[in-house]
Amino acid sequence: MFVQTEVTPNPNSLKFLPGKIVSNCGSFEITKKDNIQNELIKNILYINGVEGIFLSKDFLSVNKYDEVSWDEIKHIIISLINDYYSTGKEFVINKDLKETNEDLNEIEKKIISILDQKIRPAVAKDGGDIKFKEFKDGIVKVQLQGSCSGCPSSTMTLKQGVQNLLCHYIPEVKEVVSI
Repeated sequence: MFVQTEVTPNPNSLKFLPGKIVSNCGSFEITKKDNIQNELIKNILYINGVEGIFLSKDFLSVNKYDEVSWDEIKHIIISLINDYYSTGKEFVINKDLKETNEDLNEIEKKIISILDQKIRPAVAKDGGDIKFKEFKDGIVKVQLQGSCSGCPSSTMTLKQGVQNLLCHYIPEVKEVVSI
């Protein structure tokens, strides 16, 4: 197996592509070491300098602290991924963690639809994700995950990309903020 890596706009995040399914249940981020049952996730989080892991359908992004270089930890992460899949495992995560959209109003459903169709695919290319959290008084609150979390260019992406797009399609949206 050959694990490929891709740089992201965030210098402290690297995207790892194992060529296999990573998550069968959508994307999510793990930053706490407590109560982690999955051996791959636990082992990566315990590497000195690793801050968090973001899992998506076919990749995982690893975020590191600024004072650690990728040269120090990249080969360890690749080795752990190879070891994990070489035991015959088909994916890293296989449980349903998706949130339901049943209690949302029409504007919130439109916001999520635009995020899912127009924004999330572009953000995923950079190793991250964007999650809708709330819409109130014209303000959309989102959470940036993976490579997007802490990325120097994320503020510009949020304002010039996400906010402009949502305001264009949904007049009720006045601003987008990250929480």
